[in-house]
Amino acid sequence: MPPQRVGALPRQQSLLLPAVINPFVQDTKLSNAAIIKCVLLGIFLVPLRAIFITLVLMVLWPVSVIVTFKLPLKGAVEPSTGWRRFLCQRVMAALGRAYFFSMGFRVVVKAGLPSTVSRVENLATPIFGRFLRSLQPVLVSRTDPDSRKNTINEINRRAKSGGQWPQVLIFPEGTCTNRSCLITFKQGAFIPGVPVQPVLLRYPNKLDTVTWTWQGFKSKTLLLLTLCQLYTTVEIEFLPPHIPTEEEKKSPALFASRVRETMAKALGVPVTDHTYEDCRLMISAGELTLPMEAGLVEFTKISRKLNLKWDNIRKELDGFATMASTCKGGRITIEEFASFLKLPVSPVLEDLFRLFDRNGDGTIDFREYVIGVNILCRPSNTEDVLKMAFQLFDTDEDEKVTHDEFTALLCSALGVSDVDMTKLFEAIDADGSGFITFNEFQEFAATHPEYAKLFTTYLELQRYQAIQEANPGDLELAGQPSSGEEPEESTSDKKDD
Repeated sequence: MPPQRVGALPRQQSLLLPAVINPFVQDTKLSNAAIIKCVLLGIFLVPLRAIFITLVLMVLWPVSVIVTFKLPLKGAVEPSTGWRRFLCQRVMAALGRAYFFSMGFRVVVKAGLPSTVSRVENLATPIFGRFLRSLQPVLVSRTDPDSRKNTINEINRRAKSGGQWPQVLIFPEGTCTNRSCLITFKQGAFIPGVPVQPVLLRYPNKLDTVTWTWQGFKSKTLLLLTLCQLYTTVEIEFLPPHIPTEEEKKSPALFASRVRETMAKALGVPVTDHTYEDCRLMISAGELTLPMEAGLVEFTKISRKLNLKWDNIRKELDGFATMASTCKGGRITIEEFASFLKLPVSPVLEDLFRLFDRNGDGTIDFREYVIGVNILCRPSNTEDVLKMAFQLFDTDEDEKVTHDEFTALLCSALGVSDVDMTKLFEAIDADGSGFITFNEFQEFAATHPEYAKLFTTYLELQRYQAIQEANPGDLELAGQPSSGEEPEESTSDKKDD
């Protein structure tokens, strides 16, 4: 019976594909009837609403100036009191409702204006920046290394002020999505360990003109489409406050997760582990001429499971882009995989490819590549393994691998013959000396981890063949469960994969 090929153990549920592949794309399609309706209504509604919006802003801006008169430009030291609080909570709340009514929104809100967490750059926005200042926001700066700590401290201070500060309104996802799911909640709102009140927004309109995210309609287009509607309905639902347990107070991540589950259940949508960092990777993929969605990996899950930071995954994207530069759709086939490795398609290479191809669709996307490289390849890329592989090549033990030695072993490992390995040999032979030293071999393996798993797979097959010759039928390939046995559950995805 031929040896069983290296196959994949049952995949960890924690690394399966998310329920929503890309929550950062807006794909509303405008039918001809919708376009005609927008044009006909827009002729009358857009000018009329533009006038009303202008009138509201003409009143809103001076009120904001009065509220913020002689207050610090950035941030607020003390909560507003007296006439400032009255103007902010009553007058500006009414003007805010008038503003949304002018845009055609039907909104019912049973609460005063809360403080918000906002980017410091938003203060520079004409008119709206002054309005934002009057709400005494908690300001976040993405360029200040201390901003995250300061923001958390300020949220904590306001949340425990005993009602002196208004409620703090926080958008815990930290970025815009297409509302098809709830992505990972950031922990800032949950660190104080005080009750939070989940608030749900629904837009039950036939035509979606409010979803603004990373791919799709631009903000100006969405604004124009919204103004062209007879009305736009928004439903605001206040769920019961979530009072944290002692366990949740000690673990903001657990607190955030349970609040998200409550909100997702009420909305009837799934949850995913995508974050704003996925958006950054998506933009980086576009810069590398890959489809933008190629950069989506569910950053929170991948970084936690594989102990990777954003910079690590961003570097992996460069390697993937090099391999996938000629691929349509940013997915690598076995032929392109072999071409990148400068090797022929062979049973051993197909085994390695299948280990990367987690969903078995015959291609490798960036998410599968990141998981494969870090679970399969990097653990195999140790100095001991590399020394053993180098010794296999170095048949005359002179600490140098010649072109003939290199070609002979690779052909044997891959089960092929008469293959030109010159390009791969020259890529490893960095100094062009005509032979490969261990330092060159090690340096190449560090930048091309895919080869490490290729050699360890070959070593496992060789070991299996030796065992079978000594004790035929007694043992199976190392790492494979015997029939009828369940694979041992492990807390480590690296071990199971």
